[in-house]
Amino acid sequence: MTERRAAQQRQTPGPAGGAGTRTGRETGFFGHPRGLAVLFFTEAWERFSYYGMRAILLFYMYERVADGGLGIPRATAASLIAVYGASVYLAAIAGGWVSDRLLGAWRGTLCGGVLIMCGHLCLAVPAGAPALYASMVFIVAGTGLLKPNVSTSVGNLYAADDSRRDAGFSLYYMGISVGAVLAPLVVGTLGQRYDYHLGFGVAAVGMAAGLLVYVRGRRHLSPVDLRPANPLTRADLRPGAVAGGAAAVVALAVPALFLAARGVLTAGLVVDTISVLAVALPVVLFTHMLRSSRTTARERAGVRAYLPLFVAAVFFWLIQEQGASVLAEYADRSTDLDALGFPIPSSWFQSTGSFVLICLTPLAAALWMRLGPRQPGAPVKFGLGLVLAGLSYALLVYPALQPGRSSPLWLFGSFAVVTAGEILLSPIGLSVTTSLAPAAFSGRTMGLWLASNAAAQGISAQVVRLYDRQHAAQYFGVVGGVSAALGLLLLAAAPALTRRVTAARGAAPSPPAAP
Repeated sequence: MTERRAAQQRQTPGPAGGAGTRTGRETGFFGHPRGLAVLFFTEAWERFSYYGMRAILLFYMYERVADGGLGIPRATAASLIAVYGASVYLAAIAGGWVSDRLLGAWRGTLCGGVLIMCGHLCLAVPAGAPALYASMVFIVAGTGLLKPNVSTSVGNLYAADDSRRDAGFSLYYMGISVGAVLAPLVVGTLGQRYDYHLGFGVAAVGMAAGLLVYVRGRRHLSPVDLRPANPLTRADLRPGAVAGGAAAVVALAVPALFLAARGVLTAGLVVDTISVLAVALPVVLFTHMLRSSRTTARERAGVRAYLPLFVAAVFFWLIQEQGASVLAEYADRSTDLDALGFPIPSSWFQSTGSFVLICLTPLAAALWMRLGPRQPGAPVKFGLGLVLAGLSYALLVYPALQPGRSSPLWLFGSFAVVTAGEILLSPIGLSVTTSLAPAAFSGRTMGLWLASNAAAQGISAQVVRLYDRQHAAQYFGVVGGVSAALGLLLLAAAPALTRRVTAARGAAPSPPAAP
């Protein structure tokens, strides 16, 4: 931390020979460091490409071949969407390790963006299921590199005790929303009304634009991003360690190849395997950080305080990420798309949340800036976000009980409510993750935060199989009720958790309660 603060207080050589000025209170972008603008627009374009692809992927998978789709059964397509999302975020753990030990945040983000662009280009080619699976491999690997590193770069713009951190992450999160609100409108319209491959091609162009912004703006980023936080040493590269890593790869690859050759490697088996890995790997990483000699006693206390927030995030994302599977199907099959007087492409509903984020995020950022140290702690924000996620599903119980197709306003309302919860939980989760991360595990801890989404979608891959049009009301009621109940439980425990998080962040602890 001393080295980082010193770097922020002096003029340092830029990565390309220029000069990048770093000051402790740089305010060139709405009161925040100029580097936040670079990361804002980079992430906006990256999310445009990802959410554009995701807006039409389910429909492309289950649409008939004669209509330009792949003809995959709807239930299978929904589970594949969930494990695809799980794999994307699960790969963030490996991406964090690559950043920490090999590439550093800047190169990790750049390489990830290139891989994502290649994945969208695969989908832009009308080559059927092989192109779909190839694109999944590219996008999973690329997002695993990009997501933890670009978020870590945002954290590196601020000192750990900078009161602008939460507001800065809220503004950064609005960049995600700008790309995500445009993506379903542009890519969704082109894909559903003209040609799916044209839509995927536009998504590839969006990722290319994000890479251009990132490369041109690197002089405004923290010098910390240019080097690994915990680089590999000669001891790490000893023959025994290398052989162990190679053996692990072989142990995973050989059974997969054997099952594929025997015809046993079905989509269902892949879904189940990824679901198990998505839940198991965060547990392994938490255990490793808690037991590592590189984690100090204070950092270990921070990891323990972080655990309940991680669990809350899993249940939040379980609902929020079903917008691309359960709610996408509900929009396509159970919603009156002509009720507003003009035909609405079913992919457009996925812009609702991002539009709400754009409208409300500046208000939230201004509120956190105004309240400063008086703002609610992360546990309170997480608890409220989880309650709102539950209410968003409860809102759909009534229309799902009615005969025929429901008004689109119910679905718009559901997306809006869960998004209000996302404003409370997601950018705050990024902020608290970077501030509680052990120094030796900064990239991997951000990968762990993203793995909360992976665990949620791994569980969701099993849960979405229970959804069907006839029992939609029961599905929304049970899943929403569990989420709301857990949110209320977290709110009850918030005072104790807030004290633990505050102490782990290094701020002065709250005064004890009066006897």
